Amino acid sequence: MTDAPVLLIALGVLLLAGLAADAIGHRTRLPRVTILLACGIVVGGAGFDLIPANVQALYDILSVMALTMVSFLLGSSLTRETLRRHGRAILSVSMMIALVTMAVVSAGLWMVGVPAPVALLLGAIATATDPAATQDAIRQSGRQGPFIDKLKGIVAIDDAWGLLAFSLAVVVAYGLNGEMHFHMLADAGWEIGGALLIGGAIGLPAAYLTGRLQKGEPLLTEALGLVFLTAGLSQWADVSFLLASMTTGAVIANVAPHHERAFHEIEHIQWPFMILFFVLAGASLNLGLLGEIGMIGGAYIVLRSLARFLGGWLGGIVANAPQAQRPYFGLALLPQAGVAVGMALVGAQEFPDHADLIIGMTIATTVAFEVIGPMTTIWTIRKVQALDKS
Repeated sequence: MTDAPVLLIALGVLLLAGLAADAIGHRTRLPRVTILLACGIVVGGAGFDLIPANVQALYDILSVMALTMVSFLLGSSLTRETLRRHGRAILSVSMMIALVTMAVVSAGLWMVGVPAPVALLLGAIATATDPAATQDAIRQSGRQGPFIDKLKGIVAIDDAWGLLAFSLAVVVAYGLNGEMHFHMLADAGWEIGGALLIGGAIGLPAAYLTGRLQKGEPLLTEALGLVFLTAGLSQWADVSFLLASMTTGAVIANVAPHHERAFHEIEHIQWPFMILFFVLAGASLNLGLLGEIGMIGGAYIVLRSLARFLGGWLGGIVANAPQAQRPYFGLALLPQAGVAVGMALVGAQEFPDHADLIIGMTIATTVAFEVIGPMTTIWTIRKVQALDKS
């Protein structure tokens, strides 16, 4: 059989598997993300190795498409009304989670024997959150309310804090080795600033044009065009496509607040991309690494979980958030994936002597957090909603 039929058959099977995962998720209350990742593990290299190479090769482009859509929708949650009501909580909680996570994980890993520069890098990597898994867990919960609005805002800007933390960590890590390389700060400045510029440059004209088309195919084409254009220009300019697409969504939501149809169209088309993304992500995971990380990996998982809890709780205190919400902010933000792995790859390039430890630790613990994180997110949302009603 030639490549084209194999590719089409495989994509068809994966999409139908996504439907099954959705049904199982509704009946068992398990996160769809976890089920899809498990499916990917079973049919991927760690399992029966059933996914053709040409399908697995689509992972990079599908991940960009899926994550750009997620960020575009998260950006739409950063409206003036949301920021007026919850802006203090969004900024305080997100910043405290990043700061506490970096401090606790770095210090803890150093105390168990990890070299200080590597411990600092892994602490910065730990600040990253997986927006796709978190967003899907929020959607699957079916809940609405102030806590959900805050979570969406925190996830939307989390990438910026992570990039800044990682860039500072690289500079300090070089300093601990007796060197000073400030180019990472300049790179981070461009990656964040350039993303905001691209998002604004696309979002402003789009805000005045969107909503003028009828529902259906024309509007769907417009929405997809904006998402793909943002992703493509961001990668061409070497800036964060997550921040750029978030900015595009935020600008449209604020400048054209009466036109929400573009966001609804993305919501309608997003799920097939997410299915393929998560299944192929699961297929690419190497479960063998879990058995190799040992005590250090276990310490990382415990430290990051504890740090997220403490950071969210402290941020909630600073923001004067309701007491019932404070213990659950950080626990709802445990998923860790692509952004963390990207940071690890950069860290491995900058510190090749420690490349195996940095990449191995990040990928192995990502497996754990991608399985555990979405379940924790859904549990915390339901817990907070129950406490709010009591």
